[in-house]
Amino acid sequence: MTIDPGVFTPTSDIVRPLQTMVNNVPMNDDLPRQNTRPAPDKRRSAIEKRRAGMRQAALHFFSRFGLHGTSLDQVAERAGVSKTNLIYHYPTKEALYTAVLSEMLELWIAPFQALQPEADALLAIRHYIRLKLELSRDHAEASRLFCLEMVQGAPHLGAMLEGSLRELVDDKASVIEHWIERGDIATTDAWHLFYLLWATTQHYADFAVQIKAISGKTLADPEFLETAISNLQTMIMDGLIPRHP
Repeated sequence: MTIDPGVFTPTSDIVRPLQTMVNNVPMNDDLPRQNTRPAPDKRRSAIEKRRAGMRQAALHFFSRFGLHGTSLDQVAERAGVSKTNLIYHYPTKEALYTAVLSEMLELWIAPFQALQPEADALLAIRHYIRLKLELSRDHAEASRLFCLEMVQGAPHLGAMLEGSLRELVDDKASVIEHWIERGDIATTDAWHLFYLLWATTQHYADFAVQIKAISGKTLADPEFLETAISNLQTMIMDGLIPRHP
């Protein structure tokens, strides 16, 4: 799924606390070397590609077994690097977990930015439903990691949930209230609307095994994806269309 940079804005205020913890780890790769080293931009790109591979490998295990059920040996083997090299970039398992969570939050928060006061309310919500289902298709492991973190009591995200993330949700709730006052959507509780949107769309990622067992399909099937999008849009939008006397 491609995020349109013209629609979405950065979410640094949400993820900065996590990123700071990771970025403070010194990287020996940035120390001066001989003049024979690759160009800085190419070198940094190669380093980030290597680190991204480590985070992706870690996500595979964290989303299944959590922080404590995952070992750095597992991650290193899946990433195709030595454990020493992994620790060089992420000194502790907690630092790696924090980096994965930071990346995941940016991914999942981005579509929320589409809910802007000046937007067409019904179109914006329909589009949000599509984006969330496409995310559930393309990033199911990230969704399951977030779910696992919540089930465990949000030990690493609790402060953020009650702080900057809550502020963002409150801000988007004011957008919903603005649309209601403008007569664009029916009167509804914004927070319960968000819970409904998150639950219905992320269910396809978090309970993909159940869905496949029952229907024989997942969101990887284009037809099934479009059917899910169409049905959720219809059911949710029917409840939001204003009923003018």
